[in-house]
Amino acid sequence: MIKIKNISKTFDNGKSFVVDNLSLEVQDGEILVLLGSSGSGKTTTLKLINRLIQPTSGVIEIDGQDIFAQDIIKLRRSIGYVFQHVGLFPHMTVSENISILLRLEKWSQRKQQARVRELMELVDLSYATFAQRYPDELSGGQQQRVGIIRALAIDPKYMLMDEPFAALDTITRQELQDELLRLKQKLQKTIVFVTHDINEALKLGDRIAVLHQGKLEQIGSRQQLLEQPATQFVRELFAAHRQQVQEFINREM
Repeated sequence: MIKIKNISKTFDNGKSFVVDNLSLEVQDGEILVLLGSSGSGKTTTLKLINRLIQPTSGVIEIDGQDIFAQDIIKLRRSIGYVFQHVGLFPHMTVSENISILLRLEKWSQRKQQARVRELMELVDLSYATFAQRYPDELSGGQQQRVGIIRALAIDPKYMLMDEPFAALDTITRQELQDELLRLKQKLQKTIVFVTHDINEALKLGDRIAVLHQGKLEQIGSRQQLLEQPATQFVRELFAAHRQQVQEFINREM
């Protein structure tokens, strides 16, 4: 379980807060979606969990351990991180990109190759076809699949995903959303997923945390948010996207 307790982050000595006294828990085995517009604090929250930035105040615990008391390299290697813009190294092949952490962990070449093959099969990428290709030889969807399995390479319990499908076309985006749900069910990972897209949040989230100006407006299931909005902001958010929400309900629920 990930516990965030009264976390705040300011970059201007307290004149404003990107994350403002945020408390929430991520349950084991769930996808918790952080939903909010630009500037709501959702990406900053991910970076705080992974210690890419330090909080101004507050505590974050993973499995009961304060993350700020842990070795930072060990912590980051224990958490998979998937970026919006993939972040594949252009001069490395697909196989080399996926096996970066395996090499750092000093796996043998044979074990690395076996793990890369296993991971590529998970997302229906043929090892024989794609392992020796470079990122610019892949489609956007294929690049993002590689980004996801690279984050899974050393089998982390937790995954942080920062708008990973935002730059993709609608069809590819829906395919990867389905792929993520399948992987989550198969691998039983705990995932914190950032998005600004309401349909994506409703489709993927076991629970959804709505953030606004660094504060938590509401956290709950899709039914709770749709039927029992806790604040005026949440009520207006879903009302403003009524057509999208209704399309989702007709399609998925």
